[in-house]
Amino acid sequence: MKEHFQLKVADVMRRRHFEHAEILAGKEGIQRIVKWVHVVEATTIRNLLKGHELILSTGIAWKNHPEMFCSMVLEFVENQAAGLCIEMGTHLSEIPADVLEIANEYQFPIIVFKTQVPFVEITQDIHSIIINQQYQKISDLENYSQRLNKRLLTMDSYEDILQFIFSALDVQILFRFKNQDYEFVPDINRTEKIAILKELESAGGQNSTHFACTPIFLFGQEYAELLIYSKDIPIGEYELLILDRTATALAQHLQRDLYVEEKKRVEEFEWLHGWLEGEHSLGTIHDYLEENGLKVKSSESVVLISKLLPLKDKLFQDITYLKLLFRSVFEQHGFVVFTVEKRNELIMILINHRAKKNLKERIKKAIEQIHGSEFIRKQNSVKLTIAAGKFIDSLCKIHRSYQTAKETLRIQQKMTNKQGYYFYEDLHLYRLISELSKHTDLQELAAEYLSPVIQYDEKYNGKLLETLKVYLECNGSKQETSNKLYIVRQTLYHRLQKLENLLGEDFMEHEKRVAIEFMLLVYDYLFSNEQSTVKHHAKSQ
Repeated sequence: MKEHFQLKVADVMRRRHFEHAEILAGKEGIQRIVKWVHVVEATTIRNLLKGHELILSTGIAWKNHPEMFCSMVLEFVENQAAGLCIEMGTHLSEIPADVLEIANEYQFPIIVFKTQVPFVEITQDIHSIIINQQYQKISDLENYSQRLNKRLLTMDSYEDILQFIFSALDVQILFRFKNQDYEFVPDINRTEKIAILKELESAGGQNSTHFACTPIFLFGQEYAELLIYSKDIPIGEYELLILDRTATALAQHLQRDLYVEEKKRVEEFEWLHGWLEGEHSLGTIHDYLEENGLKVKSSESVVLISKLLPLKDKLFQDITYLKLLFRSVFEQHGFVVFTVEKRNELIMILINHRAKKNLKERIKKAIEQIHGSEFIRKQNSVKLTIAAGKFIDSLCKIHRSYQTAKETLRIQQKMTNKQGYYFYEDLHLYRLISELSKHTDLQELAAEYLSPVIQYDEKYNGKLLETLKVYLECNGSKQETSNKLYIVRQTLYHRLQKLENLLGEDFMEHEKRVAIEFMLLVYDYLFSNEQSTVKHHAKSQ
């Protein structure tokens, strides 16, 4: 490590006011760092010290109190003070043997002045050195930042930034993208790498005197991490500041690269659009992947469509950053991602890149992570809807997943309860309803079954339709229904009697019950806005 000058007790001993001073005990601690000077004439300092202070004292508070003197020295040690300087003759004539023993045991320097010394001048002298030292650190840090920012304009890769911080600090640099292996700058042999990684593991990922780590965030997600390792010299404040500045530069560089890369992907639109329409053969697809340096581990894939619905007549401006967010999150969950932007939709082809086949579970977690990201939470101009098509086992069947993803999105937009319905395979009866609606007047059919209940609710606000839905969901359990509706049993009995009067006493018998449950789903599917045609049919009957 390129060590910065740090004032130590040994350096202080060479200053002019210490020409005739003597170290009585704790000589092995003369390499302790001095960060400030503090005059102490009190009997306790537990809340006054922050660490590395050189203590000046006449010892008046401990005169004739050797036990208190010992206690104070232990407090100095406990608070990591740099050392104790005592003026002899004025109030103290000697240092108790017990105090000297403690100082030697903890390698805590005790320095004595045989004559009266000006504490003010000592304080001014040492503080001027420390302030100049801090100023030099700030100057060096600013110089580093300026040189780094200038070099960023010409650096081609993040490896150049890693080499730059190594040249500045001369320590081992470790870097890795999330869920990938560490890179070492400079490169070292395998044995040394294993030893460093073991030491890092034993530290539990926490910063120590030899390790310092900082995460690199992109779009609110941890994207990579940067570490420095110093085997012999402890890592100090200056190295931590350099690490932080470099991490910020890396984040800017990586984001710029991702943005440029995403812009280039626009050129791929035509080819990918042909893939979605089923125009490419399996051989052509594999050639395309190989040209792009991709060796996928599986042919399992699925198409996702994310629809951006503007709110309050606002347009979404950060579509490129949204694409980067999707790509970053899905890649972390083990997918190769291809993205096609189409009007207010993002179409994503996801190819499984892991041995595990739990695609649906990983996609769910990725969607939850996207919805919970800081980038999405800050967007108040759009509503995000995500629909997944059918899972397929061949890359030349992508068009089938695309068509079913469009069907999933279309059904989602018809449903009043969209939450959780991300996947085509979860739509079940809604898929049947969607298909039937193309050939049958389901609005009239739903009104035929439900119009008496709808008309009653509109006239008396009886909440019978809600009660019917919950009662069927609870399989006819009155106690469970009343609990879910937060009503007393007597109120539920009254509503069920009304439902019997309107739908018939046999409405809970198997065939009629199945038909009513199906029509409730139809009603939910058709009730996409407040001017539902089912309501219109109900009123007209």
